[in-house]
Amino acid sequence: MFGSHLSIAGSMLTALDEAQRLCFDTVQVFTKNQQQWAAKPLDPAMVRDWNARVAILGWGDRMVSHASYLINLATHQDELWRKSIDLMTDEIERCETLGIRYLVHHPGSFVGHTLDAGLTRIADAYRELFNRTRGYQTVSCLEDTAGGGSTIGGPFEDLARLRSIIIDKTGEPPRIAYCLDSCHMHAFGHDLSTREAAEKALDHFHATCGIENLRVFHLNDSKGIVGSRLDRHAHIGEGTIGAPNLAASGFAAIVNHPVVARVPKILETPKENRADGVPWDIVNRARLVSLQSGGDPEALVGEWTASHPVAAAQVATPKSSKPKPAKTARTPKPVKSEVEAKPSTKPANRPSKRTKAAPARTSTTRGKNPAPSAGDSSKSSRPASRSSPKPAKSPRTSGARKIDSSRRATRRG
Repeated sequence: MFGSHLSIAGSMLTALDEAQRLCFDTVQVFTKNQQQWAAKPLDPAMVRDWNARVAILGWGDRMVSHASYLINLATHQDELWRKSIDLMTDEIERCETLGIRYLVHHPGSFVGHTLDAGLTRIADAYRELFNRTRGYQTVSCLEDTAGGGSTIGGPFEDLARLRSIIIDKTGEPPRIAYCLDSCHMHAFGHDLSTREAAEKALDHFHATCGIENLRVFHLNDSKGIVGSRLDRHAHIGEGTIGAPNLAASGFAAIVNHPVVARVPKILETPKENRADGVPWDIVNRARLVSLQSGGDPEALVGEWTASHPVAAAQVATPKSSKPKPAKTARTPKPVKSEVEAKPSTKPANRPSKRTKAAPARTSTTRGKNPAPSAGDSSKSSRPASRSSPKPAKSPRTSGARKIDSSRRATRRG
């Protein structure tokens, strides 16, 4: 069960189309612009089309959303904490409306006070969140982090304590679970460079958190070495986890673990094409599948591109895709996936700037571009279509949008 974090630019359905084109069997999305505090309600017609398509695909029990990086439920600042609860409520409601089972989010940063105080703030926030969304099926997944600065989630022990406190305050253990990220694990200090080391790391997670509570796994190679605290994603087999011998790396232990095999495994790697025109998402998936099947990853790439006309057309005409790799080679930032490109600590460590800027951003969220792409390099290469709406934004709304409680009526069947 492999997927990728994909763009919803233009429509939520865009991500489903792209996931199929790239040979995936699940997807992770933002349900709104993750850099804005407020967003327009989901369009009912789009929701109907989305749910109909998901039913055909049979993905209702495996789709994932990633919450906004603006959220910091651990903050000691009351205004930011309140805004974070409101935005997290909106994220949960959107997932429930769209039938997205798992909502991944970073626990937050306790900058300005203590770790214990930060954990308590998160648990208090969840008590309110679960009261607001009582009866919902969406599961909130606490994601481990690379552990930089005051961010919570590097040690598995912190994640276990946090989930325990949340359960004590809410009484709803089924609604709170975990998401692991291979890059974050490795960067924090859980060595994944060999299969044996990764098996030990997974055993440690099981002993601490209970691997039966794992619902999502983000599969990313790491540009930083083990223990570097550097949250920088790389293509599978191209970083310090998978190179030089992918078959002997921690990825082999991860994808073959009996519990991990049953959960959505999501790529958050840069969205770009290889030199031969093949999308890296297809290459990354082939490399991971080969660790399960023992097959040749390049043979899998050939089979998949031959069976998917759009992907095959790209490979047959690599010249058409040369401009994109050329730009990404000169300027690495535009090719990062949106999930990867976020600042690992800045949203939590600099809340005042984001809080101050919120009124200017919250007027509307454009229906034609409800969320930025996961790794959409068009941020710098399409100035006319992407940047022109900005000046037209109206300042008529200040502060976070009130939650549209009517969406709570739409539940997963």
